[in-house]
Amino acid sequence: MTTIGFVRHGVTAWNKEGRAQGSSDIPLDEEGIEMANRVAKRLIDEQWDIIYTSPLIRAAKTAEIIAESKPGIPLLADNRLRESGGGLIEGMTEAERVEKWGYAWRKLDLGLEQHAEVVSRGLDFIEEMTEQYPGKRILVVSHGGFIGRLIKELVPYGDLEQNLENTSLTIVELQKERNLCHLFNCTKHLQLIDDHR
Repeated sequence: MTTIGFVRHGVTAWNKEGRAQGSSDIPLDEEGIEMANRVAKRLIDEQWDIIYTSPLIRAAKTAEIIAESKPGIPLLADNRLRESGGGLIEGMTEAERVEKWGYAWRKLDLGLEQHAEVVSRGLDFIEEMTEQYPGKRILVVSHGGFIGRLIKELVPYGDLEQNLENTSLTIVELQKERNLCHLFNCTKHLQLIDDHR
């Protein structure tokens, strides 16, 4: 069966400020690059056959750093892996949204990409991977909101509700009857960063 390893991109300045990123192309900050280096080091000895990434720079840079540590493995960008579009809220904090539209801003039509659209393109990608790479191990570098929604579709019976951490690794084995989540939101590679704060 095909196995997918999901990696969320490294941290950005907007992540730290609590700003919605969506389709905005925000780069990794210095700490984000260090986090990407740490997840790359973790993955060196693991068997992966191909790497796919969102084209947004924060994910693409994370993927490039991982690919550099695994020479010979193809790295491909796929637009279906981009973060869900945030419409008018992109670049804004929760406080700024409340100030502009009130506490019920989520009920307004602010141009956010619909959940069904995000899930549809994610499942389309997964279906293509299972057909194109049966039995292979595929690493996917993407975004917290996108990965979280997709995992809930792939493993609906798991207790997988928490927000995904930057550069966390989640591994899902795709099976005909019931997909298996072998690892969820694991950031053991960041322990050294936390120890030195």
